[in-house]
Amino acid sequence: MKKVLVISYYWPPAGGSGVQRPLKFVKYLPEMGWEPIVYTPSNGEVPDKDLSLMKDVSPNLQVITQPIFEPYTLYKLFTGKSLKEKINPNFFTQKKEGFKDKAAIWIRSNFFIPDARMWWIKPSITYLEKYIRENKIDAIISTGPPHSMHLIALGLKKKLHIPWLADFRDPWTNIDFFKELTLTSWAEKKHKSLEKEVLTTADKVVCVGKTWGEELEILCNRKVDIINNGFDPDDFDLKEAIPLDAKFSIVHLGMFSKGRNHEVFWKALAELCAEDEVFKNDLQLKFYGKLDVSAKEYMLKYQLEAQTHFFEYVPHNEIVKVQFSSRVLYLSVNNTPNVKGIMTGKIFEYLAVKRPILCIGLEEGDAAEVLKNTGVGLISGFEDLEKLKANIRILYQQYKKGEDQVSGAQIEQYSRKTQTAQLAKLLNNIQ
Repeated sequence: MKKVLVISYYWPPAGGSGVQRPLKFVKYLPEMGWEPIVYTPSNGEVPDKDLSLMKDVSPNLQVITQPIFEPYTLYKLFTGKSLKEKINPNFFTQKKEGFKDKAAIWIRSNFFIPDARMWWIKPSITYLEKYIRENKIDAIISTGPPHSMHLIALGLKKKLHIPWLADFRDPWTNIDFFKELTLTSWAEKKHKSLEKEVLTTADKVVCVGKTWGEELEILCNRKVDIINNGFDPDDFDLKEAIPLDAKFSIVHLGMFSKGRNHEVFWKALAELCAEDEVFKNDLQLKFYGKLDVSAKEYMLKYQLEAQTHFFEYVPHNEIVKVQFSSRVLYLSVNNTPNVKGIMTGKIFEYLAVKRPILCIGLEEGDAAEVLKNTGVGLISGFEDLEKLKANIRILYQQYKKGEDQVSGAQIEQYSRKTQTAQLAKLLNNIQ
């Protein structure tokens, strides 16, 4: 069996969305003729831990770990944060930014390129060059962000000329928060130079969606292959029946950042509550995961405290049960310049439970195309209050009639096993 080294910052017991894609690839690659070996930090700064994900890690899998130096301790001391506080790398705010927060972002933006994991690049290249020479490794996969993982693979490619597939779970310079980095012109050029070198040097480049893939192709003038995010059927094969919520529950899972918190959502619900007392009594809003402070501000502004419930991170095996019990799953897309290509991993897990999806996003975007093709959701634009209210009314009437189960046609194409087969085919073609 051929061997592939998978370089990933996120790996169980780390939780969160960043770990799902590499974890599922590694789970299914042996069935496709590839033996994965994982390289990951032994002491990475991760937003959450989720021991339930360890069920997907084979006892036969070799996981290589090396310590990493990250400047987060200095950052916490500088900004007055607790040393125990988990840092989210995506500039996700829990409070109003002060001078120290802005200064820290400026320093990170211009001195930590491509990201705060940059000090792991050279030690990793040195360590892995020796490892690869001593062990027969047939190919490398790097998955980012953080994009330092791609620079490790780039260094190994230059030294060993080993086949390399670069997997972009998110864009680099076109990611939604890139413009928030307060970059100097030199730093912006450096980011773009490193990005282009990765894109043009890797033997294969993979991206999670059509629009982002097209944007990468423009940057590197080459073909970019698309492997969507997806869902693992094993995660949704529950041995117990999960009862549906008695209330008309609209549920959001995962990070709810400021960019995903659209005021039109709260306004629509407040107006519907004012128009219909029965709807108001039936309504229940549930948010699971890290939450921007603006969500609670809108909740108070629109007087939806009685209907709204906030929960901390829940392990993946438990959050699956939450999805099955939800009346409606809320998909909120960031309203950013790259919105057309945004297609978060949660959309595919939403598909797996075959519950109705309420989406606020670009009606011509990649996420909207998935919803339309599978027939599981309703979408309205970022400022379209009346259409959003109409969509909620439709879902509410389905709930009242007990007709809120969806068929979820054509969702098998988004199976993690199917997608890993696509990945293995690409690996086979770079040998």
